Amino acid sequence: MTQVGQDTLGTRSTLTVDGKDYAYYSFAKAEKTIGDISRLPFSLKVLLENMLRFEDGGFTVSTDDAQAIADWQKNPATGKEIQYRPARVLLQDFTGVPCVVDLAAMRDAISKLGGDTAKINPQVPVNLVIDHSVMVDEFGHPKAFEHNVELEYARNAERYDFLKWGSKSFKNFSAVPPGTGICHQVNLEYIGKGVWSTPGADGQMVAYPDTCVGTDSHTTMINGLGVLGWGVGGIEAEAAMLGQPVSMLIPEVVGFKLTGAMAEGITATDLVLTCVQMLRNVGVVGRFVEFYGPGVSNLSLADRATIANMAPEYGATCGFFGIDDKTLDYMRLTGRPEETIALVEAYAKEQGMWFTPENEPVFTKTLDLDMSSVVPSLAGPKRPQDKVILSEVDELFNGDLKTTYKKDAAVRVAVDGKDHDIGDGDVVIAAITSCTNTSNPDVLIAAGLVAKKAHEKGLLPKPWVKTSLAPGSQVVTDYLVKSGLQDDLDALGFDLVGYGCTTCIGNSGPLAPPISKAINGNDIVAASVLSGNRNFEGRVSPDVRANFLASPPLVVAYAIKGTVTEDITTTPLGQDQDGNDVMLADVWPTNEEVREHREANIDRDMFETRYADVYKGDEHWQAIKVEASDTYQWRPGSTYVANPPYFDGMSMTPEPVTDIVDAKPLAVLGDSVTTDHISPAGAIKEDSPGGEYLMSNQVAKADFNSYGSRRGNHEVMMRGTFANIRIKNEMVPGVEGGYTTYNGEQMAIYDAAMKHKEEGTPLVVIAGKEYGTGSSRDWAAKGTVLLGVRAVIVESYERIHRSNLIGMGVLPLQFAEGETRKTLGLDGDDTFSIKGLADLKPGQDIEVEVTHANGETATFTAKCRIDTANEMEYYKHGGILQYVLRNLAAA
Repeated sequence: MTQVGQDTLGTRSTLTVDGKDYAYYSFAKAEKTIGDISRLPFSLKVLLENMLRFEDGGFTVSTDDAQAIADWQKNPATGKEIQYRPARVLLQDFTGVPCVVDLAAMRDAISKLGGDTAKINPQVPVNLVIDHSVMVDEFGHPKAFEHNVELEYARNAERYDFLKWGSKSFKNFSAVPPGTGICHQVNLEYIGKGVWSTPGADGQMVAYPDTCVGTDSHTTMINGLGVLGWGVGGIEAEAAMLGQPVSMLIPEVVGFKLTGAMAEGITATDLVLTCVQMLRNVGVVGRFVEFYGPGVSNLSLADRATIANMAPEYGATCGFFGIDDKTLDYMRLTGRPEETIALVEAYAKEQGMWFTPENEPVFTKTLDLDMSSVVPSLAGPKRPQDKVILSEVDELFNGDLKTTYKKDAAVRVAVDGKDHDIGDGDVVIAAITSCTNTSNPDVLIAAGLVAKKAHEKGLLPKPWVKTSLAPGSQVVTDYLVKSGLQDDLDALGFDLVGYGCTTCIGNSGPLAPPISKAINGNDIVAASVLSGNRNFEGRVSPDVRANFLASPPLVVAYAIKGTVTEDITTTPLGQDQDGNDVMLADVWPTNEEVREHREANIDRDMFETRYADVYKGDEHWQAIKVEASDTYQWRPGSTYVANPPYFDGMSMTPEPVTDIVDAKPLAVLGDSVTTDHISPAGAIKEDSPGGEYLMSNQVAKADFNSYGSRRGNHEVMMRGTFANIRIKNEMVPGVEGGYTTYNGEQMAIYDAAMKHKEEGTPLVVIAGKEYGTGSSRDWAAKGTVLLGVRAVIVESYERIHRSNLIGMGVLPLQFAEGETRKTLGLDGDDTFSIKGLADLKPGQDIEVEVTHANGETATFTAKCRIDTANEMEYYKHGGILQYVLRNLAAA
């Protein structure tokens, strides 16, 4: 049932669609009070509707909020704080497990506070899709998928048992079982509606824009369907589930005008990598991006979703596309009911939210791209925004990277009984993976056609390349099998390995032991080529240091080529059966070939069949027997699921915030520190604090699984914080990995943090620009606070991580413009004091006192990046969950 306000603006109206009446909140009526909104970006119109629907409803939304959004057209800048309520929440299992852990812990805590455990239930629909746990252990053979599924269930039995308990014990909570698909593709193909409708308090159906927040940064993919959605941390998502609004400032909106059409042979991947680079150069962190112009009409819905998906890579909150006929065609293809499709069309047209190529809203700023200028590209070797033209990849590796990595000669290694030379720049992983590209039939079919042409010529991947295909949904398998292209992919080693994120999130599985040994024993800079969205250091594989994002057909081509040190556009991929050179152009499909395969092999029935029993799962999921219960029975000694300490000793009244006095730095870091650096998702090293903890609990090395899979256990995760194998702490120059110093002694960050905690010494983290880029990883903030960090001081933040820090009660501070840790002479021997925190205000400048190792003192001014009054409330309560829990207990 949707909660609505008192409608003091008188905007509630009736929309009749195919004889059925829906209540809705009319922009035409609102304009009589707040003025013309015809040039408001579509994404802001969604926010405006949210203000109208909840206006004066006891939810701190007022008429002024709606007026402020309308007035944005006159001054399109970041403005007034608003309280936004998304229609639903999307989770995946890596972030979903800690969410369910926190909800279970909150039930325990509210009971201790004398409250009602029934209040700890999602107030909006929550869909959790289990997609992050499958690993590429087996590959390149017909049984790879079956074996990987069996291993997945064996490793994650306790986690899946816990998630199934959550789906039975919480209302409004549904779990999509493993092996179904990636959450964003399931959202795009099935869950998303375009326009949501639920019964209001009076029983009448209320229609309103479909909106969501998700605990994965690529939730933005749904923007391609005209649904406003973005990634938030798990902490913020839990609050949204429990009826707490998302506190935000009315954002700036950057307009990206698309014109023209992509040339022959250019893929959506090439286009999105171009957009990422352009938008990163402009700077769109914390802003909405909305695509407009005649070129939008030349993009398929899947192409739009590809661009929207990578909003986190260009730094934006969202990458929004309006609704048009292609939106409706896609909804029809994917099996949405005709009633839903009719409502989407009628609502969008009635509310002035129907996209037309001529529409030019007011934007904060604009940029434009003629899509005919896009050329084949990759991105790498360690950031998505570092686009490289395909023909220049070899120059990059033999130039800048040669200088960086000191390229050496190849080494001899035996693979399958034969000797091969493997050296810097050789591709050891080629993975068709991730939500970004496997959601797009054109690039998947293109990959299949490259495989078909290569197969016909007798080409095969190099023996040292680990190949894999992990589609975003089961429908992909259906159309690849129907077209016959899966047989060709299988022939080249791209057998199905699972339906999940796999290599893109670091679940690439182990390389063959001789290859891994050769790489690590000879300091080889091996390469991976993947159709993913992230290529941060240490993410894809601990053995691979140069990672390149590419379209699926290029992944197949590079598997055959086996190296990035030669220009793939001018040198042969290999030789055919007759010894003739085969060039990339010889196997590259035409646009017409791709179109013919798509139209002949994809239909509505595929989607309807695959999603008919989407929550049922396979025999493994059905075999998990759990009963619903009011509270969870925590298992003593579990290394997967444990009751977290966030609510220990919590009272109904928060303690006043105390000053930070004589804090020591735990880490001094550089620019672009990602949430992967702060809280890695991949392998757990045996000699790390996390590995030592698991072994002390009788967990064998073979059963370590990954940090991502153990996010339900705070003991593992706090030991894994700042434990990325590639993180560089300036307190230990020349050393990679999770190390720091304590009284001059080098040790693991976790060990040093515990020594400081024993002494009662607060900690700070110092860093450069773009702190917290990447995934919406709540454990990057949870681990930070559990290590005893009270404040983080950096040059700039990525949006989600800043919010997560506040959500865990950590103070985010930002250096003044032009000042950095280097200009201020800060280092790991300094001591920091930050006072006046009990009276802190949003956005306030605050003095930081520094005592250097020689006894000299100095001060500098930093800006408090608690941006809104609501965020300040969360901070003063020690975190957003404590705030929500106290309110629910008191209600």
